[in-house]
Order: sequence, then structure tokens, then C-alpha cells
Amino acid sequence: MPLRVAVYPGSFDPVTYGHLDIIDRALKIFDGVIVAVARNSEKNALFTVQERIDMLSEILKDRPQAKVETFEGLLVDYVRRAGATVVIRGLRAVSDFEFEFQLAQMNRNITREVETLFMMTSVPYSYLSSSIVKEVSHLNGPVDKLVPPLVKSALDAKFRPGR
Repeated sequence: MPLRVAVYPGSFDPVTYGHLDIIDRALKIFDGVIVAVARNSEKNALFTVQERIDMLSEILKDRPQAKVETFEGLLVDYVRRAGATVVIRGLRAVSDFEFEFQLAQMNRNITREVETLFMMTSVPYSYLSSSIVKEVSHLNGPVDKLVPPLVKSALDAKFRPGR
């Protein structure tokens, strides 16, 4: 029987407990999940792609069914090259749905071989985004409950070098 593999794409700048919640829940459904860090030159990222890959790889090292990769270009092309058939997208609120719905419909227009599975975020993370984490950390606020310790350390190094 073939393995069922899903791709969870995103910028993960930085990875949050909300992202990890989606990954862990997807791993209960699929044989494998590829966490695909997007190379998006239009976004002004805090962490380099390699830093994000390194953080995710370390955080996910005890989840052997999760693999971290990077991609650029059309997501559906990457999904097919990766041997997957499903894209996982997390939804926090109705406001996320409209944008994600448009992307899913465009991907479906490009190919019928790739499905999109929307997963509602767990309630404790319904407000959480990487942007909020960066802003709170930048202003020296507490992010301990929002990101793994490795990510908190990396944020501290970016915003408070030499401390």
C-alpha cells in the first residue's frame, strides 16, 4: 500500500506552537508530513531560510515521519515532485479562510491531482501568528508560551544581540 504523504507549506518565520499543533495532528492522519519552508523573496523575513530549516529540523527530530524541506515556485509542482497528494493548511479564523480558499481553488484549477485539507487550529493558538510572535518578542514581551525554547533563544539573539 502506498504511503500517504502531505505537504504543510509556509514561511515558518518563526515556527510557533500553532504550527507544531497542525503538524502533530497531520501526523495522526498521514504516514508522512513534509514541512515545506517557502522561499518567498517578497516577504521580509527575520530568519533566513536555512535558519528556519535548522530550527524546524531540530524541533521535529523526534518526529521521524516529519521531514523538513524548502521549495520555491508553484506549490502544486513541488507537491507532485515530492510524491504527495495533499496540502495541509491551518486556519485560525474566518478571515484566513477567504485567502486560503482562493489559493486552494487556484491549485485545484492547475491540477486535480492535489487536494487541500484545511485544519482548524486548536483553540489555544487561534490568535497566534509568526508576525505577532516577532512583534511581541521585538518589544521584549513574553513569548515562552508561544514558541519552543529554541525559537525563543533565536528571537532573543536577533532582537537582543550580545545579551
